[in-house]
Amino acid sequence: MSTEVLPPVAPEVLADAVEQLSARLRKKLDAAIADCAARAAPGADGSVDVPFGEDAVVTLRPGPSGTVTDAAHAVCTCLLAPRCLHRAAVLGAAPIADGGEAESGEPHGEPRGEPARGGDGSGDQVPAMSPVSGMAVGSGGGRTESAAAAATASAVSAGAAGTGGSGGAVGSRGVPGGVGGAAGEGPAPVLTVAQVRAASALWDASAEALSAGVTAGGAVVQAELLRAAHTARLAGLPRAEAAALRVVRGLRAARERSNGQRLSELAGAFRELLAGAALLASGSAGAVAAGTSRRAYEQGGSLRVYGLCREPVLSATGYGGVATHLLGAEGSFFSVSDVRPGGLARAKGAGSASVALGGAVLDHAGLARGGLRIVGATVSADGRLGAGRGVSATPVRGVDWSEEPVAALFARPVREAMVSALGDGTDGSGGSGADPSGAALLGCDVEVVGAVGDHLVVRVVDRGPVLRLRPAHPHPELPHAANLRRIAEHPGLVVRVLGRPDPERAATLRPLAVGPVPGASCTLRLPEEWLGRADLGYDRLQGSHFPSAAERPGPVGPPVADGPDPLADAPLWRVRRLLETGVAGGRRAVAEAGRCTDTAALVAPLRRAGLGGAARLAEALTAEADRRPRDAFGRLTDASADGYARAWLASAVHLAAAERSLVVASWS
Repeated sequence: MSTEVLPPVAPEVLADAVEQLSARLRKKLDAAIADCAARAAPGADGSVDVPFGEDAVVTLRPGPSGTVTDAAHAVCTCLLAPRCLHRAAVLGAAPIADGGEAESGEPHGEPRGEPARGGDGSGDQVPAMSPVSGMAVGSGGGRTESAAAAATASAVSAGAAGTGGSGGAVGSRGVPGGVGGAAGEGPAPVLTVAQVRAASALWDASAEALSAGVTAGGAVVQAELLRAAHTARLAGLPRAEAAALRVVRGLRAARERSNGQRLSELAGAFRELLAGAALLASGSAGAVAAGTSRRAYEQGGSLRVYGLCREPVLSATGYGGVATHLLGAEGSFFSVSDVRPGGLARAKGAGSASVALGGAVLDHAGLARGGLRIVGATVSADGRLGAGRGVSATPVRGVDWSEEPVAALFARPVREAMVSALGDGTDGSGGSGADPSGAALLGCDVEVVGAVGDHLVVRVVDRGPVLRLRPAHPHPELPHAANLRRIAEHPGLVVRVLGRPDPERAATLRPLAVGPVPGASCTLRLPEEWLGRADLGYDRLQGSHFPSAAERPGPVGPPVADGPDPLADAPLWRVRRLLETGVAGGRRAVAEAGRCTDTAALVAPLRRAGLGGAARLAEALTAEADRRPRDAFGRLTDASADGYARAWLASAVHLAAAERSLVVASWS
């Protein structure tokens, strides 16, 4: 279903329209939405008309911002208006507008449905008061299970504390272990009563949406989630609202069978939403978990920064631009971004756009290979440089990758650099830095082995690990993939690579720029004006940039083959499939999976691999999904989705932490 003609609609407007429908009309809403966009026609005055037969026409007149932000902006000519099916259907077919400028919702970074990840809320702000961690380790123990158990305990503790009086029933509802209160060491709570109530309402709506799944998560379920998201924004919880909007967009894309939709992304969005809502509803969260409506910038004094590379930014929500990564004299990462609506065309053109920072006469191409001396700098928590009135910037000479302070990036052992970039995997958090996805940049010198499938296999020099290089952005009109294919044609080539480790794949690096290795004979031959680096998202490598055939070494070894992949070889895929089954088919699908499949077939491989915690949580999830107590008349005595949502969340957080630990270990 195309929604290009229909203007964006504010979440609260859609939620109100659905709430006004009768129960009979709500049952017809999904069918009415199906063909609304195809009938939409733009009007001469900027409005959009959608006809329904001969007697009803819905007209949308967006406000100055181009968004339908008020109920009066959507009118219908039928007798039942505004409580009519036509009006609600058109609003439900339109794209959802961003409810606020939430920090976690900014269109910056590698897009994964929504490009920025706000964190799952299961960090160290809520102490693990439950014995879940001890039970989650199971028979396997080990660092992977211990790290996963710590994350699981925090998530389940927060979930239990934030669900009212039912919190103490975790053990009896199938989640391993009982849960105590949220008291303990940690930062003092700063949330208001209204914020805790809004988070509790968001948890309830999220749990119902998860229980329904994609198959039953139609417009009515989405509207309830949008209403809870709007309440969260009014209460001052922009990060929770942004997470809810990501889930609603994912549900829509899945129901429309969008080509860009991935079930794993929707499962991750549900995990982040539930864990964040649980932490906030517990009342023990701090201001960081609540988020901010605008990105906070603090005074950074005087800085001298040097360009590293440029990265195209292309968001699934239609934004495009560039992010130029910089390195401070002390080794800190910074970035200057220029991201606006415009999509691919703007992402391709912004690489040579002017830098709007303190009056500096530079474009992004020049800044990536130059430097700046900044007076009165303002810096956000993730390293983005602000362009306030008091900021003054003067261009300075750039440095080659072989000069300090940049050379220190490539001198650091790759294992140590990777752990610093991605974190140790115990809390699901990434490293710090300017990178929008949460991982700092990593530099290393590698030798090209060859291409395998859709990626390039390289080995870190001096007997380092074997890595897989994948395009930082797979869009065919961006040169990332073409440049990697060109490099793959030269086995034995030694290249200096600067990129971002992929937190979801074993030993995988997403390169942003490459350059020659100092002192190597078989390396890149780049033009002098490129200052020893090529931005893979903007520059295109040519044949003249590579050594001649006479300079290349002989065969580097046997035919190229992928090395072992601990993440793919681990039986954790069984847990992932179970969780995604729940997202696709809801609670009923998980219950059927537990009944129709021998439980031992699910948990036995996990226990044999030493993943006893994952096995216990998977068993608890299937048991809770099938727990539907009824009275003597066959009526449900407990229709709440609360226990099921906590069981699903515990397994999902454990899986994410376990997979992150395996990814970190794969870089050894």
